[in-house]
Amino acid sequence: MDSGHIAAITQCILPDFLSETLEKGAGSWYRVGDHLRRGDIMQRIAKFEKVSFEQFKKDWQGEHPQDTEEVIREIYDGIRLPKRATAGSAGYDFFAPAAFTLKAGEMTKILTGIRARIDDGWVLKLYPRSGLGFKFRLQLNNTVGIIDSDYYGSDNEGHIQVKLTNDSREGKTVEVEAGTGFSQGIFVEYGITVDDEADEVRNGGFGSTTRA
Repeated sequence: MDSGHIAAITQCILPDFLSETLEKGAGSWYRVGDHLRRGDIMQRIAKFEKVSFEQFKKDWQGEHPQDTEEVIREIYDGIRLPKRATAGSAGYDFFAPAAFTLKAGEMTKILTGIRARIDDGWVLKLYPRSGLGFKFRLQLNNTVGIIDSDYYGSDNEGHIQVKLTNDSREGKTVEVEAGTGFSQGIFVEYGITVDDEADEVRNGGFGSTTRA
């Protein structure tokens, strides 16, 4: 096998079970596949941040007007940034900032306190946590949440908010403690049509792009 073929192989995306040692020339060796276990090939295209306390307080008071600023500050300080559970996980777990309970048929809006800075050409898709959906039929009200890259610059700081409904057909009650994962987000690359000419700039929160 010549050096050109081996160089091409070392650049391929191979699963771990195809990891093998290849010889190049006289005595030079390449290990193919090990880089996958280190996550070196993953594209790092986004960063999670907390929205400002002022933005979080404004949004929280809109949903929970009975809570004092001291209570809201405590909730805000306890917010955890989304993270993957394992090196092989595709989804970033979103954690509940406060405990909530949903009886069958009930709905709630979760103010995550999180925003996402995303590179152009990528979108963040939100789904229920697999276990909650499987056990309780916990559903996002819009089926799949779509967080565009330009939502980050919206006038609400790109605050990610999730509406959930307990769609249980068995009368089950969902109880989620503060700091527990309730949703998961997956970054997905997308394309556009060859004749796309979209040039509008977003300046609003959820639903703002459907007002034209």
